[in-house]
Amino acid sequence: MEPSDFRMTRQRGLILQELRKSKSHPTADEIYMMVRDQLPNISLGTVYRNLEILSEMGYILKLEDCGSQRRYDGDTGNHYHIRCLRCGRVDDLPGNLVLGLSYDPQKIPGYTVYGHSVVLNGICTACNKV
Repeated sequence: MEPSDFRMTRQRGLILQELRKSKSHPTADEIYMMVRDQLPNISLGTVYRNLEILSEMGYILKLEDCGSQRRYDGDTGNHYHIRCLRCGRVDDLPGNLVLGLSYDPQKIPGYTVYGHSVVLNGICTACNKV
């Protein structure tokens, strides 16, 4: 989709609004459940299509390396994630946590770098109690 073709429809706006309110990095199914109360006629397919468009346009992040189900993040700022290997929960790492990564995208031969992602894997506090 070209930027000139993009329209913020009511459905996209609501999906974006609900996703930005959530800190749980929901799946498409969870987002569908969030917006269904306000738009009862929306289909799961429409949610998937709009998530893809919002991701392509840079309004949201698509987290493809956070387990078996794709998750979405309304925070497009540069930050990292941590995923629980037992329950699948995904959280943002605290902003003051420095991972010591440094790279110069201009010095990576053969590539034009558009960004990077880091996902730490561990066991959350709730799962550690079990």
